[in-house]
Amino acid sequence: MAAVVHLNRKLVLEEAKRVSDGAGGYVETWVRLGTLWASIRSGSGSTTSEAFLTLSKVAMKIIVRAAPVGSQRRPKPGQRFIEGGRVFTILAVSETDALGHYLTCTAREEVTS
Repeated sequence: MAAVVHLNRKLVLEEAKRVSDGAGGYVETWVRLGTLWASIRSGSGSTTSEAFLTLSKVAMKIIVRAAPVGSQRRPKPGQRFIEGGRVFTILAVSETDALGHYLTCTAREEVTS
């Protein structure tokens, strides 16, 4: 019997787009693709310090409803989820269950202090 998935977090899915800066270069901006309900499970974390800056990284498993390959609603590595001021960078995406009802996004949350 499959585990019950509680999609109780509302996340915004974003993708990076290059936009001309008018001087022959470009600026990277984030474009909203949609809102997905998700379940978030935190994993282990690590902290590094460099020159008055501390960076904390936490591994996350984010589960969302599946969408067909090629759909704008299907997360991909390199995209990110936003929840308020929190940012979750998507590292990998795989099917969670044998029937393909859910996707597991391996993500990383980084916080500087």
